[in-house]
Order: sequence, then C-alpha cells, then structure tokens
Amino acid sequence: MTGLLVLVGTLVLAVPLGFALRARDGRISRRAESDLPAEVLRVVDPANPITLVQLTTTFCAQCPQARTLLRDVAAHTDGVTHAEFDLTDHPGIATRLGVLRTPTTLVVNSSGTELLRVGGVPKRASMLAALEPHLPA
Repeated sequence: MTGLLVLVGTLVLAVPLGFALRARDGRISRRAESDLPAEVLRVVDPANPITLVQLTTTFCAQCPQARTLLRDVAAHTDGVTHAEFDLTDHPGIATRLGVLRTPTTLVVNSSGTELLRVGGVPKRASMLAALEPHLPA
C-alpha cells in the first residue's frame, strides 16, 4: 500500500512539472547583456547584424533539430548567421551564462551584446518575429 501511495504522489508531482517544462520549451526571453565570455564572442560574426549562437553539448538529443532550424533561419534571413559553441568541455562558461539546458540559443548583435535567449528548440515563427526589430530595415 505504501508503494502505491508513493507512486501516486510521484505522478501527482511529476505530471504538472512535465507540462510546465514543456510549455517553456522554445520560449524567447529578452536580454541586453554585453558580458559574454571571450570564447563565445569568438564565434560571433561582426560582419552580420545578428549571430544565432547555438550552445550545444556532445550528448544533446535536441541539438541536431535546433541546428537544422537555426541554419535554415540564417540562410533565409538577411543579416543573420548561425554559429555553434560546444559547452561539453566548458562547464564554467555554462555556469557563467546560466545555461541550464541544451540547446540554448543566444541572439547576439555584431558588437557582442546578447539580445535574446531561447531555451530548447526555438519555434520558427517566434524566432523570426523576435529577430525582426533587430534586423536592418
């Protein structure tokens, strides 16, 4: 009987938590931070107004899906480029940036300021709408 109560209690806690985490996947948060580590700034393309910096890890299951989407957005949007930074061997950078999951996408301008951040795989329409105000007219 105790095992059944533990199982029910776990489900009562886990199911709402799972839905809450799933709802946050791909959500864009606004930022205005210029304190990016030098290692990350090295992948930013100063020739383009926007670089989509995908933070990945070797064992990330959703990173290939995010990579495909971000490359496509960059290929079809003037002034946008895509770059990747692997956090596998850089846990200090992940901590410094407050990255809790991969993929995480940083939208960085040509001067190295983080404008937006997306945890998880971005949603194409939301990403394009969020990029619009930061692109040249």
